[in-house]
Amino acid sequence: MCLYPCPLHSLTNVIFGGYGTASPKKAKKNEDGKEITLTHHETNVDEVASLLVNAKRILIVPGYGAAVAGAQNALAAMTETLREKLGVSVKYGIHPVAGRMPGQLNVLLADAGVPYDVVEEADEVNEDGMEDVDVVLVVGANDTVNSAAEEDPDSPIAGMPVIRVWRSKKVIVLKRSLGSGYAAVDNPIFFKDNTSMLLGDAKASCEALRSAVDASAE
Repeated sequence: MCLYPCPLHSLTNVIFGGYGTASPKKAKKNEDGKEITLTHHETNVDEVASLLVNAKRILIVPGYGAAVAGAQNALAAMTETLREKLGVSVKYGIHPVAGRMPGQLNVLLADAGVPYDVVEEADEVNEDGMEDVDVVLVVGANDTVNSAAEEDPDSPIAGMPVIRVWRSKKVIVLKRSLGSGYAAVDNPIFFKDNTSMLLGDAKASCEALRSAVDASAE
């Protein structure tokens, strides 16, 4: 059963790599036909930690990259500090195909000690007022938060259900590089005005954030 108003094949194609044969990337052009150079903004641990400790609502969206890096324990510890010591509302958004098998991220988060009641499915977080979320922390996810699925009808992933993180007030993407994900499709959210990139190993970045958040809570 598809949980979203979209073709079911979109989900299965992502799972089995059906989008790997994407059409060539088109150059971005303005109304005058001139090419537009897309730029991204990079941030650092101190800036992100400041955003987190001063937020009222945070959404964490982990992906396969978070699982591979083993970032779940640092995320769980940081979540506890934010919720228990700083009174911040923290939730997790899990896409149905996050990871390489259904439920992989849920199991990892549970094993790390993330409370079940703060872990929600993608359709729940999309309907829960994304515009009111102060900070979305995207950890090792790419295709599952790709705005091209909804904004670009010519995209190879057009119609695929995604978590609409770009509608929040601020998006922080933890990723090794600006490269495309498993579906081999570029992600426009990297270049949106409300997005900053914290590039590097997800585990190292999350552990550094946890330490900075802990220091702020003392």
